[in-house]
This record gives sequence, C-alpha cells and structure tokens, in this order.
Amino acid sequence: MTYIMVDIESDGPIPGDFSMISFGAVLVDDLLNKTFYGKLKPISDNYKPESLAVSGHSREDTLMFDEPQKVMKDFADWIKTNCRDKPIFISDNNGFDWMFICWYFHHFSGTNPFGYSSQNLGSLYKGLVKDTHKNFKRLRQTAHTHNPVDDAKGNAEALLIMQKKYGLK
Repeated sequence: MTYIMVDIESDGPIPGDFSMISFGAVLVDDLLNKTFYGKLKPISDNYKPESLAVSGHSREDTLMFDEPQKVMKDFADWIKTNCRDKPIFISDNNGFDWMFICWYFHHFSGTNPFGYSSQNLGSLYKGLVKDTHKNFKRLRQTAHTHNPVDDAKGNAEALLIMQKKYGLK
C-alpha cells in the first residue's frame, strides 16, 4: 500500500454545487519529494467568497485555471507513475477532502484510482494515542499555509512521526 496525503481547497462546502479550486498530494515516504499540485477552473457559477478567500485566489484567478478533466487525468497519471501498488488516500479531514477528490474523479474520468475508501489522519492519531481529545497538528513541520501542497506535506510529516516516534506500522 502506498499512502498519498491529499489536501484540497474549494470555493464552497460541497462538490457539484461548488468547485474544488486546488489540491495538493504528497507521496508519503521518507523524502516527501514526490508532489502533485492541481489548480482547477470552477465548474459552477456558485461560490462563497469567504471559502474562496481561504485559498488565496480571486474568482478571476480561478477562471484561468486548468480544465478539471485535464487536472484529474494528470493526477491519475501521477498516481500511476508514483505508486507501485494500491494507492491509499489519507488526509487531515477526509470527510471534506475525499468528498471532492472522489466526486471529481468519478465525474470527470469515470473512475477513482483510490477506489471507494479513504483514511483520516486525525482519527488515526487519536486511536494511536488512545485519546479522542488529542490533536496531531503539533507534529507538522511544514507550516499550514492553505497552499495544498504545503498542507499535505505537513500532514505527511506528521504521519511519518507517528510511524517513527509512536511505532505506527
């Protein structure tokens, strides 16, 4: 199994009615040097300015981004190139990030290379330390900037620390 840490930015709360604006992915290994960054043109006229502001992009910026079909194809190709076995989707907030990635893959390419499952980094950490009130975010080394590659990398660093310091297999 190959873990791919993913983080997305959107202009609203759900895919379809709103758009995934960008996402980043990092192959989880000791180097963390295999990354993917996609910026996607909106698929809807709907957007929430406060949601879009988190991404650091204006609506005008996003209208110049790549077509979602191209970005999702490029991401699928990146996964195929970088994974020798089954890719496992993991993120800080998989309920949100997975919802967009899964929807976009199925909508724009007809299939999802991750299959039908995702994993949640926060829940994994809570189980590892046996405390539902604990948060893994202090384990990040890369600052959480809302650049999705930075955020995915910081989360991947946390996962590696869970493996090395806490004995996660």
